[in-house]
Amino acid sequence: MNIKEETTKMKLAAPKLASSSLEQRNHALEIIMNTLKEHKSEIFAANTQDLSAAKESGVAPAIQKRLKFDEGKLDDVIGGIKQLISLSDPLMKTLLHRELDQGLTLYRISCPIGVIGVIFEARPDALVQISTLCIKSGNCAILKGGKETTHTNKVLFDLIHESVVNAGLPRECMLQAQQHNEIDELLECNENVDLLIPRGSNAFVQYIMNHTKIPVMGHADGICHTYVDKECDVAKSIPIIVDAKTQYTAACNATETLLVHRDIANEILPKLSTAFKNAKVKIRGTKEVSDIIPCEVIPDDDFKNEYLDLIISIKIVGDVEEAVSHINQYGSHHTDAILTENKETAEYFMQMVDSAGVYHNCSTRFADGFRYGFGAEVGISTSKIHARGPVGLDGLVTYKYKLYGSGQIVGDYASGNSNFHFKDL
Repeated sequence: MNIKEETTKMKLAAPKLASSSLEQRNHALEIIMNTLKEHKSEIFAANTQDLSAAKESGVAPAIQKRLKFDEGKLDDVIGGIKQLISLSDPLMKTLLHRELDQGLTLYRISCPIGVIGVIFEARPDALVQISTLCIKSGNCAILKGGKETTHTNKVLFDLIHESVVNAGLPRECMLQAQQHNEIDELLECNENVDLLIPRGSNAFVQYIMNHTKIPVMGHADGICHTYVDKECDVAKSIPIIVDAKTQYTAACNATETLLVHRDIANEILPKLSTAFKNAKVKIRGTKEVSDIIPCEVIPDDDFKNEYLDLIISIKIVGDVEEAVSHINQYGSHHTDAILTENKETAEYFMQMVDSAGVYHNCSTRFADGFRYGFGAEVGISTSKIHARGPVGLDGLVTYKYKLYGSGQIVGDYASGNSNFHFKDL
C-alpha cells in the first residue's frame, strides 16, 4: 500500500466527511454498534489467535492484559458508542458572532481537524474508540495498532469500515496501516495529514516527534501519583489507593508513586502494607519507609518509574508543598490525586500540581474519556496546547472564521472613509 497516495485520497475526502450531517454520522455509529454485536464470534476468534501468539512469543503479562477483547470489552465499547451517539454535534457550532461594521459580519465556527493519524498500543478496544470518535467528529482516521493484535484489529477495522460506507460516508475516510514500515511513510505525509496522536512508550513518542513535520499530540509516560495528607480519612483513603494501583495496572492512569505525609506514616503505612500484600502488590520505598514497613529500599531520586504492574513506589514527605514539588519534578503531568479532608490543602494541591488531571479524594483511574462522559478517547494529552487530558470530541475539532460582507474593501478602513464598530451578537 502506498501511504502517500492513500492519504492524498483522504485529504480530498475530508471536506465531504466534514459536511456530513449529525444524523448521518450517528447512523454510522449505530450500524457499527450492531455490526460488532452480530460478528462478535468472529472478533473473539481473531483475538484468541492473537492471545495465543502473544503467550508463545513471551509478551509481558502487562501487555497481554491489554490484548484481550472479550464480552466485557465488547460491552464497554458498545457503551462508549451509545454515549457518543447521545452527545451533541461538535461541528458547526457558532463560537463567535460579531458585527465588524454594518453589513460585515464575522463568525467563528467549529470544524474537524481533518485527517488524523493515530498510532496506538496493542489494545483492540482502542481501535473501536478511536474510529468512532473520529467519525462523530467528522475526521478522517488513519489507524495503526500494535502488531500483537494484528488479527483482532483487522477484523474490527473491516467491520467498522464496511459500516461507515454502508451509512453513506466516504470510503476514503478510514485507512488501516498494518506494516511497521508504513509508520515511517506516514511520518512523511505532512501535506496530507493534519495531526498525529502516538500512544506508547516514551521512546516511541519521542521518535515520532523527532521524525515528522506533522503536529503531534499525546503523552509519553503515565507516572501518576497519589498524595496522602496528614488530614486524610484513613478508612476512605486505603480503598482509593488500592483501586488506583490495582484496578487495572496496565493503564497509564494507574498510580505508580504514593507520597505519604510524615505525620500519618506510622498509622497508615502498616494498613497499606497489609492491603497491598492482599492485592499482591510489591512495595518499593525509601529508607524511611522501610523503617516502618517491609519493602525494597530505593534511592530518594528513583521515582521516574512507570511500572504498569503490581509494583508501587512510596516516599514520605513533610507537607503538601514537598508533595507538589516532587510530583512536578518526577511526574509525567498526566493525573495526580490528593487524599485529604482539608479543603484548603486540597485546593493548594489542585492549583499547584502541573498536570492534565488533578483529583481530590478519588482514584487516578477515573482519568478516562468514557468515565468523563466523552464516549471514549483517542488518548490522553499532557500537552497544554489545543487539548489536555482525555481527548474526546472537543479535542478533535478546531474552528474556521467565516466573514460575510456586502462589498467592503480594506482600503476604505485604512483611509478612514469607513470605521469598524465591533459589536458582539
